[in-house]
Amino acid sequence: MKLLIFSDLDGTLLDHQNYDFAPARPMLDRLAEIGAPVILASSKTAVEMAHWQLLLGLSQYPAIVENGAALIEGVSSDADYLAIRRTLSMIAPPLRDCFRGFGDMTDAEVSDLTGLDLVAAQRARQRSYSEPGLWSGDEASLHTFLSELSQQGIAGHRGGRFLTLSFGGTKAQRMSELVERFRPDITVALGDAPNDKEMLLAADYGVVVRNDHGPGLPDLSADARGLILRTKKSGPAGWAEGMEAILRERAILQDGDTHG
Repeated sequence: MKLLIFSDLDGTLLDHQNYDFAPARPMLDRLAEIGAPVILASSKTAVEMAHWQLLLGLSQYPAIVENGAALIEGVSSDADYLAIRRTLSMIAPPLRDCFRGFGDMTDAEVSDLTGLDLVAAQRARQRSYSEPGLWSGDEASLHTFLSELSQQGIAGHRGGRFLTLSFGGTKAQRMSELVERFRPDITVALGDAPNDKEMLLAADYGVVVRNDHGPGLPDLSADARGLILRTKKSGPAGWAEGMEAILRERAILQDGDTHG
């Protein structure tokens, strides 16, 4: 049985506070043993993603970056990002000032916001396809802001922490491209935030990893074509919990087996 796994990073495969993934390591090793690709799908940049793929042992696979703005397998261009920044500069100041993107921040500010060290924060600011940031205005102003950007083809997506602007593309759309390529029997998607919803619903198994630090996800069962699981544990421990449940459901793990 061919599995294809799509996974968010922050708050899902990586701990929300310290970016540790040790609790998921035994399950990642088990998936490698059975030849199940793990495709990382995150708001992270191509530079960041290459770093995490190396640490997680997943460099042989493509990755979905910047919330689905692109699918990477090589060198990236920053043309989209520069166009987003130019468009932002044309928004009237009272509205534009409500959005503070990574391009408006220093490495130190991004570090303070995310908990990343300065080197990792620098990687996070090397954008190619999208601009994450903080919105400080009200909902009515946000609607106006996004409407103006949409006239230039730019969409906004809310994640667990940031509002991210891009020229379209979602994790689910990129997921569909990879399903066509890999032709799996079963697809699994794991995530913890609203921007993971489409990806979770598109999979045969969607795992909502418990999130104690953000808005989380509402009940998705009424919308799902597959099975939606919710973990009791959070972060990488929840990631491993969800994957173990699915492997047992599909009899890939037997009674008495452990994912370690």
